[in-house]
Amino acid sequence: MNRTVDVLVVGAGPAGLAAAARLAAAGAGRVEVLEREPAAGGVPRHCARPGFGADARGRPLDGPGYARRAVREALRAGAVVRTGASATGWAGPLALDVTSPAGLERIGARAVVLATGARERSRSARLLPGTRPAGVLTTGELQRTVALFGGRKGHTGREYVGRRAVVVGGDPVARSAVRTLRSAGVEVAAVVTELPYSAVSFGSVPLLTGAVVTELLGRGRPTGVAVRGRDGRASVLRCDTVVLTGDWIPDHELARARGLPLAPGTRGPVTDGAFRTAAPGVFAAGNLLHGGEPAAVAAAEGRAAADAVLDHLRDGHPGGPSRPGAPSRSVGTVPVTVPVTTVGPLRWVTPGLLGPEAGPLLVRAESRLVRPVLTVSQDGARLRRERLPATLVPWRSVRLGTGWTRGVDPAGGPVTVGAEGWEE
Repeated sequence: MNRTVDVLVVGAGPAGLAAAARLAAAGAGRVEVLEREPAAGGVPRHCARPGFGADARGRPLDGPGYARRAVREALRAGAVVRTGASATGWAGPLALDVTSPAGLERIGARAVVLATGARERSRSARLLPGTRPAGVLTTGELQRTVALFGGRKGHTGREYVGRRAVVVGGDPVARSAVRTLRSAGVEVAAVVTELPYSAVSFGSVPLLTGAVVTELLGRGRPTGVAVRGRDGRASVLRCDTVVLTGDWIPDHELARARGLPLAPGTRGPVTDGAFRTAAPGVFAAGNLLHGGEPAAVAAAEGRAAADAVLDHLRDGHPGGPSRPGAPSRSVGTVPVTVPVTTVGPLRWVTPGLLGPEAGPLLVRAESRLVRPVLTVSQDGARLRRERLPATLVPWRSVRLGTGWTRGVDPAGGPVTVGAEGWEE
């Protein structure tokens, strides 16, 4: 079956739902959201903790409450939200093949918004040796399991989450994993992190800093993990569950299939300040661009991307640079863009391109930087140099306002963001 919509949004997480709500409310026509999961809302659906803002009465929202509100706002605005619908590939520049319980279909659109989010790197992707035992989970898998089965055992009596766990990672996501395990009645033996310092408090749970899990032990189910400490000594922590946290990678399969260039730091598609990708009419927003950002940041980007989509629909803007990843001179109505890269101890910067609508930059550090001096340069000339009052950490980004890119020459070379004068 072939049909056409005005805007097709792929992903019903915070970014996708926020974009759909803004687009539908602004009269963008038929706005349809595809979500491969059985329910919309994204990662917050499984985060049963506060920290997701407040409702209309000022009461704190947990993740499921935030997700329900986001879905409700998109539906009230007039967007169509379809669950269990997977976009499996591209059938044209602005057309996707979709598989759902209703069968196979091909959906064309005037604009496509990719908001597929990110996931934590799995055991195999981390190249962690072992015999592939059951009971090795990411935080997302753990939260989904506990949300579905409510504890260590499901209705069949099978033990989904064990009795004693080791959490690998040291950022706030690891703390969420510890909370989820404890709520499921699981003892947490330790939190193991390569970081040389304690990122967050884990209460009474032992924290091993500067340590690395070198092997998973056991067959069928873990019996423990081998750990190498900061002094080089090896030890074994006994456990039957291992939770791998953080280390985000974008769900960029559709972006890659479309041939979109990926940013070297984030592995998400390169976009400009208006969330346009290199493909005309294809936009991207949220944690697809930079895994691990809070739901509020992803939703704000979804709304900003929606504004760019509205401009595209109204003006027929081609929506992307003519040569992906390289400076683009003015060609007709194609915006002039300049690449943005990082140097030194900075992990990534987004957007990866600066265009006429150059907005703020989002930057993340590779390691802990105490009150660093950030610099922005182009063609050997320093555009800005400023000491930040705060400490940068690897699990939280810093937002640089539009003033940081003032003076960028659209006909010049790449812009580099660096750091100097820091203490780890």
